[in-house]
Amino acid sequence: MGPQSTPDLSTQASSPSLSTVAIVGLGTMGTGIAEVLTRAGREVIGIDTDEAAARRAVSALESATARAVQRERLTERERQDALARFRTFTDLQAAADADLVIEVVPEDYELKRQVFAALDAVVRPDTILATGTNALSVTRLAADSQRPERVLGVHFFNPAPAMKLVEVVSSVLTAPTAVTAVTELARDLGKDPIAVGDRPGFVADGLLFGYLNQAAAMYESKYATREDIDAAMRLGCGLPMGPLALLDLIGVDTARTVLEAMYAESQDRLHAPAPILGQLAEAGLTGRKAGRGFYTYDAPGSGTVAPDAESPAAADERSAGRPVSGVGVAGSGTMASGIAEVFAKAGYKVVLAARSLEKAEKAKARIAKSLGRSVDKGRMTAEARDAALAAITPAGSLDAFADVDLAVEAVAEDLAVKQELFKTLDKVCKPGAVLATTTSSLPVVACARATSRPQDVIGMHFFNPAPAMKLVEVVRTVLTADEVHATVRAVCAKVRKHPVDCGDRAGFIVNALLFPYLNNAIKMVEEHYATLDEIDAAMKLGGGYPMGPFELLDVVGLDVSLAIEKVLHAEFRDPGLAPAPLLEHLVAAGCLGRKTGRGFREYAARR
Repeated sequence: MGPQSTPDLSTQASSPSLSTVAIVGLGTMGTGIAEVLTRAGREVIGIDTDEAAARRAVSALESATARAVQRERLTERERQDALARFRTFTDLQAAADADLVIEVVPEDYELKRQVFAALDAVVRPDTILATGTNALSVTRLAADSQRPERVLGVHFFNPAPAMKLVEVVSSVLTAPTAVTAVTELARDLGKDPIAVGDRPGFVADGLLFGYLNQAAAMYESKYATREDIDAAMRLGCGLPMGPLALLDLIGVDTARTVLEAMYAESQDRLHAPAPILGQLAEAGLTGRKAGRGFYTYDAPGSGTVAPDAESPAAADERSAGRPVSGVGVAGSGTMASGIAEVFAKAGYKVVLAARSLEKAEKAKARIAKSLGRSVDKGRMTAEARDAALAAITPAGSLDAFADVDLAVEAVAEDLAVKQELFKTLDKVCKPGAVLATTTSSLPVVACARATSRPQDVIGMHFFNPAPAMKLVEVVRTVLTADEVHATVRAVCAKVRKHPVDCGDRAGFIVNALLFPYLNNAIKMVEEHYATLDEIDAAMKLGGGYPMGPFELLDVVGLDVSLAIEKVLHAEFRDPGLAPAPLLEHLVAAGCLGRKTGRGFREYAARR
């Protein structure tokens, strides 16, 4: 095509063109995109060779707009106008007058190539062709097209009407003006577009699917139940869904396809699809759409989980455990005072022991302030606050733990320090007392072996801030007695925390899944694929994360994050878990996050 015949795409970037959009493939995603476009005033041509799919799309749009009218987000007139702007066809010839075509057919390269080849023969020379893929190569699709400069990716997130993120994906062949035109369209739709290059998964799915894959592998290894894995990530990280439930929603087969593409490019074992994904997909157990995946549903397409052989028993058949009325908390930091507050509010008598009585009293004063804030916010009465404070006895020595039924240490994350503390607990605590560590990364069994009663030692990993966070990871060693495990689960219930069971290995559930994801986000920046702001926005808007990975890293502390990464890498020996060099460099430079005023970002100095 000579210079004289090259279409001027700059007019599309500034004019209200892209006013007619064809959607090829009217499944869930195609229908959702059609709804977004019609409600934003665009003429939408829906194309699907399956007439039933086209009818379902029309019906879905009618239902969605009717709900919008009920909620007073649309008037009836606006609804009728939106419905009139949506027409369906079974032939690609209907796309002839479209300014933009978005294909969202199944993730199969040959199928998509055939769609693009057919569109090449139908659409105008100035039409932009977009693929909705999140796994296949946009560059390859463009190279096989007759108009590579007008081919790009436009990746909406499901459900398209609700999710704000749109990834606009350009290949090395894409004209910048085409990217601009589609980016401006996305903004006009009320979305938050980010421009990214062509690699499997792009930003959001590139990070999300590695995490989902690790969760599937964790479940497959029988390290934790599906319910505990999902609860841990919801309650420990504030995610809207657990990873296994999310895999069922996305589709196990879709996840496997995305991971295969990611692994083919990265050769990172963390992206090699967990065997269970292939087994479920081959068996047709693809998730909600099939009525069964990691969970069983009451019908195909339903989101209501039905009981099956793996469902937890309604009645807990475990032993009742040992009686607990007195609790000792060792430590004087934020975590120790938070845990002491949790136990005191639940009615336990608490001994709060620090290295000196002064430190213990300062920790109690911190608890008093916390309880006072709860009273101010109407979350508890002044009487309840006074009762909780009265239940806490500060002490300057672990000797005060002589009569406690449960001793919980929350001291520095240093194995030698913890082992010395457990030696002391072994001497001062009465026979039958449960000894618990709040470690997040060290081996619980190493603490247990420091005592003469390893059967009484268990992990109780609270999350910070302990009064607010509902999760406790209950970590059994190979030596922990069943009765001790039952005791801790009963205590968790009494303090209104959600216990999840896991074995004694690095990271337990939450950190083992969270920190490889954070590490991969850092690698994405190192590779200059996306910026900190783009990645944080992508994960919040596209993944529903309460914080982006770099926001979270700076809050947790880069030194703490690096230490956890090193523990995971040392235990699992997977090259993909090696800490990103950028993280190591920042820690070496003393840039540890918010606590030092600079981490991945700079923060205003605290007064």
